[in-house]
Amino acid sequence: MHRDVLVIGGGVIGCSIAYHLAKKGCTVTVLERDRIGAQASSAAAGMLGAQAEMDRPGPMVDAGLKSRAMFPRLAEALLDETGLDIELNRTGLLKLAFDEAEAERLKKRGEWQRQAGQTARWLSVTECFELESGLSDRIVGALHLPDDYQVSAPRLTQAFARAAGRLGVKFAEGCRVDSFQREGRRVIGVSTSLGLRSADVVILATGAWTEWVAKGMDISLPMVPVKGESLALQSPHPVLKHTLFGEEGYLVPKANGEIIVGATEKKGRFDCQVQAEAIRSLLEWALKAVPALEHANLTRFWSGIRPGSYDGLPYIGRWEEYDNLYIASGHYRNGILLSPLTGEWMARMVFGETAEEWLPFSPMRLLKTDEGGRR
Repeated sequence: MHRDVLVIGGGVIGCSIAYHLAKKGCTVTVLERDRIGAQASSAAAGMLGAQAEMDRPGPMVDAGLKSRAMFPRLAEALLDETGLDIELNRTGLLKLAFDEAEAERLKKRGEWQRQAGQTARWLSVTECFELESGLSDRIVGALHLPDDYQVSAPRLTQAFARAAGRLGVKFAEGCRVDSFQREGRRVIGVSTSLGLRSADVVILATGAWTEWVAKGMDISLPMVPVKGESLALQSPHPVLKHTLFGEEGYLVPKANGEIIVGATEKKGRFDCQVQAEAIRSLLEWALKAVPALEHANLTRFWSGIRPGSYDGLPYIGRWEEYDNLYIASGHYRNGILLSPLTGEWMARMVFGETAEEWLPFSPMRLLKTDEGGRR
């Protein structure tokens, strides 16, 4: 059955949804108030931290692992379809420990991840230096996660958009959503700065701004915006092959020779400024992890607003008070990682499929209390 779909939001999540819907034969229009990938999707470091980012087993781990496994084939497909290389780097990740307490926490993390069938190996200091000779002598070891890859977040977003465009998806940039027209249990129109739009299905993929967009339909969808500041360094000589992840930040080496250093976490902040104290703390972390970076050049710095949720799980599913409204938001630090799976799930949902693994992510969980009543 054909579907005419409006996707509101042109970040990596919205573009992935558009791509996957177009592959199913839908007519799709993406409305973006800025330009495609202008917000958090371009600010992200591109880590696919299905293991590094997760503290305990649960639905986020399951979804992250499933989505991470999609990337090798996705990278090939997007290259074939668009000519864009998303720069999938399979070198892996080292989660560093700088004291024995950190080391014990990481060893325990490695234990449950191995029990879940994942590769996670504790490395001694000597083994760490064999992989990365430039590491600080202050480390006491590291958890090696060879399957936590990384990509170029901006290139991934643009590849999704370009591939979707070649499948007929239309993109309306500079298109501000002003209000929604409703009739009973359906959204029948979206009033925008470029005119009225209508479709069979409406999907909100508006990141940290989803709470405000949803209010236009009398929906309370609490979001936790978290500003993140990052910077990039360029070293005159190669100093890093693996992604490094620690309690204070991360270092992500890129194909162009840059090393992305991130990132601060400032809840409730929507401003785009990068503060001096953020630059200082990020540089301190970088030099703590890899002292040789003191000779690197600071090439650029930026910020982005991550879309968090109050329980740490993204909202993926239909808002059941409407028959044709879906939400895909709240991915926080894992939007790049979860983008292919979110797109695939949303395309299946729009065509009426259901799956038990989707239940923890339903936005309708916000309306339920422990007793099964309403807030």
